[in-house]
Amino acid sequence: MPDRIRVAVVDDHPLFKEGVANTLAANPNMEVVGLGETAEDAIRLAGDLLPDILLLDINMKGGGINAAREVSAVFPVVKIVMLTVSEREEDVSASLKAGARGYILKGVTARDLVAAVQSIYAGESYVTPTLAASLLLELREGQGGMDIPTTLLNELSERERQILELLATGRSNKEIARDLDLSEKTIKHYMTNILQKLQVRNRVEAALLAQKGTH
Repeated sequence: MPDRIRVAVVDDHPLFKEGVANTLAANPNMEVVGLGETAEDAIRLAGDLLPDILLLDINMKGGGINAAREVSAVFPVVKIVMLTVSEREEDVSASLKAGARGYILKGVTARDLVAAVQSIYAGESYVTPTLAASLLLELREGQGGMDIPTTLLNELSERERQILELLATGRSNKEIARDLDLSEKTIKHYMTNILQKLQVRNRVEAALLAQKGTH
């Protein structure tokens, strides 16, 4: 049996935190290793436990984005995921810049939360689709602040461009593989190459750049 995904949950609402912990712990592939309620707790849990995934709320004592920045700088092996009520584009952007690999809105279904955590653990990035759409709109209106030259898109092969276009619609590696009749492993190799060519850190930035280059 493969190792279980080790998750720590930090949120200042006890009932919500316990609900999330119970939801994740009910999955046989996951183990909740720590709980906290402040930015200080988040940094301590990251250092003491080195969880695979650290779930943070933005609006907690000490600030979730501050905690994300600190943890990603000192413990880069820990993948940070924001689980929050905030739908503000600036919070999404600030979280990703602080090192978060995912941004999920509270109110998400248990199934979607588990799926998002699993995909982030597997190395993908995740932003709640409605928020990703808002970010793209903001970028199109010239407020996104991404200064990556879209000429880099010209470096991509026809197949890489095809994969990037599918990625920009929010598809996962598995869905892209199915659409193109390729193996998921092949898509992962292409994705690594695409990120390197575009000089971006993750799938979210690649998707944003793809949208920027087509508008």
